[in-house]
Amino acid sequence: MHTQTPVTRAGRSVKVASVAGLALLAGLLSGGGSAADEGAGPISFAAGCGTGDSGEESLAATAALSVDVPAAGEVGRPVQPGPVTLALTLSHADLVGLLPEGTEAVVSRAALKVKVAQNGESADASWELTAPSTTLSADGEVTLVHAGEVPYVTFGSSGEADFSVDEFTIELLSAAATGDAPPALATLTCRLAEEGNKHFATTRVTDGSGTDPSGSPEPPATPAGGSGTAERTDIAVEKPPAAEDEDPDFCPVDPPAGEMDAGEATQPLPGGPVSERDTPTGGTFSCAYALGLANVRKLNGAMIINSLEKPALISVLASKRSASRSAQAEGGAYLRIDSLANLDLPDAESTFLTFGFQPVTAKVSFENGPITISTGSYGTGATRVSYSTAYFQQSLRLHDVEVNGTPLDVGSDCRTSKPFKVVLDGGAAYTNVALGGVLEGEVDIPSFTGCGVGGEDLNPLFTASISGPGNRVFMNQAPTCIPANPTRSYCPPPLPELPGTKPTS
Repeated sequence: MHTQTPVTRAGRSVKVASVAGLALLAGLLSGGGSAADEGAGPISFAAGCGTGDSGEESLAATAALSVDVPAAGEVGRPVQPGPVTLALTLSHADLVGLLPEGTEAVVSRAALKVKVAQNGESADASWELTAPSTTLSADGEVTLVHAGEVPYVTFGSSGEADFSVDEFTIELLSAAATGDAPPALATLTCRLAEEGNKHFATTRVTDGSGTDPSGSPEPPATPAGGSGTAERTDIAVEKPPAAEDEDPDFCPVDPPAGEMDAGEATQPLPGGPVSERDTPTGGTFSCAYALGLANVRKLNGAMIINSLEKPALISVLASKRSASRSAQAEGGAYLRIDSLANLDLPDAESTFLTFGFQPVTAKVSFENGPITISTGSYGTGATRVSYSTAYFQQSLRLHDVEVNGTPLDVGSDCRTSKPFKVVLDGGAAYTNVALGGVLEGEVDIPSFTGCGVGGEDLNPLFTASISGPGNRVFMNQAPTCIPANPTRSYCPPPLPELPGTKPTS
């Protein structure tokens, strides 16, 4: 049996443990808490665009780049930016002047040339994004919103790594065209204004201990199946491995199913519309362990969530959906990345002193709905705020109850009378699904129903001793394992620390 004293916030009896170690995992990072050193959400800049071989910059344009780049990384482990959104705004007159007469809508492809520099060396990363059909029926301005996932970067030495962009190309295609490779109607080459800030993010790379190591760096180990490395051997730009390379033994769980619900996530400030889109790949499959404690306020105790002996894995489709709004829009910048997860928890067993003196042992079955994990940010510059939430519906069922060592038959359907909300908040510390971290919240346990056999009604007993508000929940999710890339992620999945077992400093 597992018994625990209640977990409390810092300043009370026990502090919640922090995550041990960070991992930057290929194809999975999905949050708003790891950003450029300016903390600037969507970054806007002026650009000049032109056509033809000369690329003469005859058209004025504005662009907004939205991307999260992890603030910290480890030598030899992938640093995964994204997902990425590039919104390019041109005047209606300039855009239709590039296209055949009568064009009513276009789709477009963007290719950004991103420079990654560290310790005097650099490599170029090509970020390829796509925009859906955009109509050209209105006067004024037209905005083409491109989005997509981009290659990860692996560093062979410690030190700050700088990300910057100088130019990009936009390929315009007819929305009515058919076939796999329709011809381009026009191609624009766009360059940032010289006076603009081309830098957009910095990642601090360490040796894994959190400090910059001394001595000569070792060259990075390039994963098998990578699409290539930079000319310099110390910085590698690589595409995620193919799905067929996946090793299912590391994540013996099915990909999560169900609908996402980001209604409990931080919502944008009132203003302009928010663009929401599904990730074309459907998200990146991975798995992790998550351990936690749940306080039962009336009983002044806590139970362990997820067995320490045989814990269940949480399955994840990371970066399954994104929502964004540019900094120029009314209401300001907003970014949200939604991931879908399932966690089929084993039964928990605990002993409590009911009413302060009667030892009661019971097993609790958890019935969880689909979990939506949302991470993101709003605002820009010094006002930028990062957030993270995990939300799902849960029901509890009690069974195998003993009172002072004597079995108490509560029946097979002694449960909460209805599902209840579980909303966990990770703040800015839980940056994304890949890194994991501690999330916490407070639940209101409903009354119980179906308890008792032979005409005996035990519902009032359990309702009086358990139900009610103020029950704190703490979950610590470990870094994730990506079975498609086991050698460069945390496979097999590691166990996290149990919240409350190690005070924070």
